[in-house]
Amino acid sequence: MRFLVLHATPGRLRLRAGGRSMTLEQADLLEAWIAALPGVDRAQVRERTMSVTVLYHGDERALRTALAGFSFAAAARAAAPAPHSSRAMNRAYKEKLVFLVLRHYAKRLFLPAPLRMVLSVFSAAPRVLRAVRTLLRGRLTADVLDGIAIAVSLLTGDHGTAGSVGFLLSLGETLDEWTHKKSVDDLARSMALQVDRVWRLGEDGAQESVPLALVRPGERIVVHTGHVIPLDGTVEQGDVMLNQASLTGESVPVAKRPGASVYAGSVVEEGNCVLRVTGAAGENRYDRIVRMIEDSERLSSGAESRASRLADRLVPWCLGGSAATWLLTGNTARAISVLMVDFSCALKLSMPLSVLSAMREAQRRRITVKGGKYMEKLSAADVAIFDKTGTLTCACPTLRTLVPFHGQDAGEMLRIAACMEEHFPHSVANAVVRAAAGRGLSHSEMHSEVEYVVAHGIATKIDGVRAVIGSGHFIFEDEGAVVAPEDRARFDALPEDCSWLYLAMDGVLSAAIGIFDPLRPEAQSAVAALHAAGIGKTVMLTGDSRRTAASVAAQLGVDDYRAEVLPEDKAAFIRAEQAAGRCVLMIGDGINDTPALSLADVGIAVGSGAVIAREVADVTIAAEDLRALAWLKTLSDALMRRIHGNYRFVMGFNGALIVLGALGILPPATSALLHNASTLLLSMHSLTDLLDETEDAAP
Repeated sequence: MRFLVLHATPGRLRLRAGGRSMTLEQADLLEAWIAALPGVDRAQVRERTMSVTVLYHGDERALRTALAGFSFAAAARAAAPAPHSSRAMNRAYKEKLVFLVLRHYAKRLFLPAPLRMVLSVFSAAPRVLRAVRTLLRGRLTADVLDGIAIAVSLLTGDHGTAGSVGFLLSLGETLDEWTHKKSVDDLARSMALQVDRVWRLGEDGAQESVPLALVRPGERIVVHTGHVIPLDGTVEQGDVMLNQASLTGESVPVAKRPGASVYAGSVVEEGNCVLRVTGAAGENRYDRIVRMIEDSERLSSGAESRASRLADRLVPWCLGGSAATWLLTGNTARAISVLMVDFSCALKLSMPLSVLSAMREAQRRRITVKGGKYMEKLSAADVAIFDKTGTLTCACPTLRTLVPFHGQDAGEMLRIAACMEEHFPHSVANAVVRAAAGRGLSHSEMHSEVEYVVAHGIATKIDGVRAVIGSGHFIFEDEGAVVAPEDRARFDALPEDCSWLYLAMDGVLSAAIGIFDPLRPEAQSAVAALHAAGIGKTVMLTGDSRRTAASVAAQLGVDDYRAEVLPEDKAAFIRAEQAAGRCVLMIGDGINDTPALSLADVGIAVGSGAVIAREVADVTIAAEDLRALAWLKTLSDALMRRIHGNYRFVMGFNGALIVLGALGILPPATSALLHNASTLLLSMHSLTDLLDETEDAAP
């Protein structure tokens, strides 16, 4: 395909694609292919005008060369479009709006009055019937107000007003529905699984790393311990324990054996499995996210729920005000003007749209928030609790030293430690594995099945001898390992400037592995930024020794710390804070943090940590800067200010419309127009960014 360059500036190209037409599928494919090119930041394709806009950084000549070689056939093999594009939905709503406007004005311009009257009755019938059905169910809603207003207009012979009101209501409902669906769709796609590649299993048993989008139903993929299941499927080989918290809210692992169905978003806590794929990339996961956003209580903040309930309670007052206006003035037009204004639409639409906008704004910062109520709680939070390792530290610990005991060889002990640790994705485990690889130590399988004890360590058997590796609590208290008498002096002299991992063989300490994990460079300023954003108390919880914890806490400037804590200790600390009436944030990254993340008012997982922690958490921060926490707190505060501001505007503006309608200053059609226009403008305002450029410039 040839492209004609229409306009070019540094970092931006606008082109026109060759050819006479482009289908929606082709536009999606072209957009996905361009977006995947090296150096491209964003691509936008408009299929109607055949125009292409590319924002990029880097070499423009290389980009043009790549575009010159584009073909749809080659692109289909190299890239796949987003499985849920909003392009078709946008076109459908645009066409629906154009049809509504053309039909309304064509009827007014070209049809005789008697025929217009008949059409007005037929057009009004569904709304009147809807109002009757709502009344029969014993409910008073905005549908009742609309139905009564149109029915009264028809009964008094004012067919023009009835037609105009019906048109404005249809136009407003279509725009509202489009706005809401577009917002939900954008957010759902941004929350979809961020899995780029998977291991596909060929018929010959060979594994191949391929892009997720190229996996088709019926093919087999391999999923390992600690990884997220990227596609719906059926277990064909292997027994696994799955954490399905992201789907069911229940964090207790579920056993899955061959023949069992599994779903995208679940996390493999134990075991490896081969899946036969049953769903295409993104399909079922996307649908579940959409249902979660639209239906789950997790979306609705308390402010949203209160606004919705208030809107419903105000309907009888609007109806009563209309009746009182008619009784006092005897003027039907004034009474209808009052009926044309309700609080329900603006309150029930603008509040969720504000939340969706805030969640989408956070997603642009690679922060995923799973519901509006969590942003409300973030705004109210006054305590922030941090895990240390992998959260406040760089999540890239290194092995500083290995001290052998009981006559063992240091190299052999490192080899055994790496063999055990490689099965479990954790920052400390990765440090041991990297150190062994860096020293050229081969650590092929030499043990039986390993047992992972959360927040404690790993146990297995090597040549019939029980081997355990983990924290001091696990090795010396749970496992009962001892230090050989001749090693006691060396053991007591181990320095306190690093964290220690212990390896014991047959109940005797065999090695101590010193791990050094430097603090994140922004950790201190992140804690200070949280204090500035309104967090009154910051706490660090760690399994490290008291001396190490005290040193780190002093560097960070946290208000309090706890050392040598277990997962249950973290949970107990959070319960105590909540019992004292505080709203608690928990920030962590590891499997051992999941109980605390689930218990906190808002659990926040650092994106570089364990998949299970990210799935259990209410918020995931993928950004490599902890100051994003303070930015998110500021965003949440801005969201609550907008929700309260919207509430005040709706009450004030609609109240004024009711008064002006009752006084006869505004006719019914004008009241309807102003009411719907204000709702749409408020909705559009609710979709704008909450933070200005100055605030958004924060890391």
